[in-house]
Amino acid sequence: MDLEFHQIELRYEGLRRRDPHKERQILASLDGLGQVSPAVVLAQPSGRYILLDGYKRFRALKRLKRDTIWATLWEMDAMRQRPGAFMAEALLLERLMRSSHSGSALEQGWLLRELRERFGMTLEELGRRFDRTPGWVSRRLALVRDLPEALQDQVLAGR
Repeated sequence: MDLEFHQIELRYEGLRRRDPHKERQILASLDGLGQVSPAVVLAQPSGRYILLDGYKRFRALKRLKRDTIWATLWEMDAMRQRPGAFMAEALLLERLMRSSHSGSALEQGWLLRELRERFGMTLEELGRRFDRTPGWVSRRLALVRDLPEALQDQVLAGR
C-alpha cells in the first residue's frame, strides 16, 4: 500500500540512531532505483499508521521530495483485543527481523526502556525475550538512564 507522509506516525523514531553514511546510500538507491522494499506499519483506529520499520527510507523519500512511502501493513487480531501487548510484540518482532544488526548498546537500551516503561515488562521478561540475563537488561537500562541526554541526542543524530 502507498501511504502519504501525513498518515504516518513516527512514534518509535527515537529508538534507532541515525547513520549518515547509510542514509546517503539509501538516498542514492531510492533516487536511482526507487523504493524496492516496503516499510512496515501498524494501523491505528484513528486511520493513521505507526511506522515500525523504514525510518531511513522515510527520511530519504522526504529529502527526495516524494510524498508517499510504499508500506506493508501488519494487522493481527491481537491488536484489537490487547493493543498495548500487541505493540510490544510488534516492536520485539521488528527487532528479531533485523537480528543481523541488533543495534548498538544505546539502541538496545532505548528499546528496552520503551518496553519497560510503556508496556510494563519486567527485567526477567525482557531478558527472556532478548535471550539475555536480567543483569544485561539492567546494564542497558542504566546506560540510557545515566548517559546525559545531550550525548544520547548526538548519538541518535549520527554524530
